[in-house]
Amino acid sequence: MHSRLCGPVVLWSCGPAIRRPSLFRSQINCATLPAVRLDTRYRAKRPRKEPGWKSGFFALLCLGLAGVIGWVWWNSTQFTEPPPPARRVPPTTPPVPPSPSVPAPQPRVVTPSPATSPPPEATNVARRLPLPPPELDLTGDARPVQNIFEAQLAMAREGISSGPIDGGLGSQTRAALGALQRKRGLVPTGVLDGDTKALLQIKPPLCVTYVVTTDDLARLLPVPKTWLGKSEQPRLDYETLLELVAEKSFAHPSLIRSLNPEINWSNVLAGAVVKVPRVEHPPPRARAALVRISLSGKTLEAFDAATNLLAHFPCSIGKLAEKRPVGELSVAVVAPDPNYTFNPAVFPESEEGRRLGRKLVLPPGPNNPVGTAWIGLDRPGYGIHGTPAPEQVGRTESHGCFRLANWNAEYLARLVTVGTPVVVEP
Repeated sequence: MHSRLCGPVVLWSCGPAIRRPSLFRSQINCATLPAVRLDTRYRAKRPRKEPGWKSGFFALLCLGLAGVIGWVWWNSTQFTEPPPPARRVPPTTPPVPPSPSVPAPQPRVVTPSPATSPPPEATNVARRLPLPPPELDLTGDARPVQNIFEAQLAMAREGISSGPIDGGLGSQTRAALGALQRKRGLVPTGVLDGDTKALLQIKPPLCVTYVVTTDDLARLLPVPKTWLGKSEQPRLDYETLLELVAEKSFAHPSLIRSLNPEINWSNVLAGAVVKVPRVEHPPPRARAALVRISLSGKTLEAFDAATNLLAHFPCSIGKLAEKRPVGELSVAVVAPDPNYTFNPAVFPESEEGRRLGRKLVLPPGPNNPVGTAWIGLDRPGYGIHGTPAPEQVGRTESHGCFRLANWNAEYLARLVTVGTPVVVEP
């Protein structure tokens, strides 16, 4: 038989199935039949519905897996890469660059004083120098020098000049150190190394006091700017007290200012106490048998008969090469505290000289154009002399003569005599 929905119906019973649709089509009522299982090959399949607990479990599983992955990644970054501070550990003592004047290290330098000296300044211009420690200014035995200031002072006491003492390391100080090293049998490096310090002894006190007198103040005179004005002065003396004190102590004015910061140099009265380096040239132990001038090095050196170095000074040379006398000369005259004859023909660049048209005689004094000493050579018009500007020696050029600081020119005048050979080398 047929169902309204299913089509042909299969009847199941305890016995074998009987399919006789033609016999039961009219007699069998579907409502009175016992419950039977209907089946058909044409029944549509319903979509399967997933239980709710499975989707929640899947979400928790994904969340847990993500957490595990995150923990593994964080763990790897913490223990596989060292932290930056561990890679850059700063040194316990920062490295100090060696001074240009004293190479590091210096294990052989031993000084009796526990005080540390200020590092030398690598410059050719005078700077303010710290005051020497008071404990070093006590009278005592000689000891090795500790810095450039002490080296300049000790060399000046031996007749080896680095120019005006300023505590700075420049070309003139290096040249003086080289001369000292040659004199002592060291390699002339021009560097204040440990061996040089050990050989260069200095005896305290380093500084002394200078008391300004009424005579000092009475010497001060203005220095006119013109040749004519200078010729009319009674004496070309010191113009300021600072200039006077600096020249008496072989020092640069800036060093004197540094040692005396409390002094007003425009108003110094008699009785004022000034701190200055304790320095003087050594007594001449022999006459100079030879004076040698180096044009390239801008230095002058004096030697005795046994070729021992007696003195070393920086000097200025002629501006024009054709006016520089090269070769063998000799001393013709020695004149302390000379006057000076201004000749307009020697100064063609001077407008005043062209206007005057005549010679002028300038009085002696430290501000005289040739300073406080004249050592004439056997070539007319040429000589070795002082200067009114000792700070410019070796830095500016002359008309052909050889300029020295006044105190060095005076010392050289004590070493030479008429006839002393003077060799000028290129």
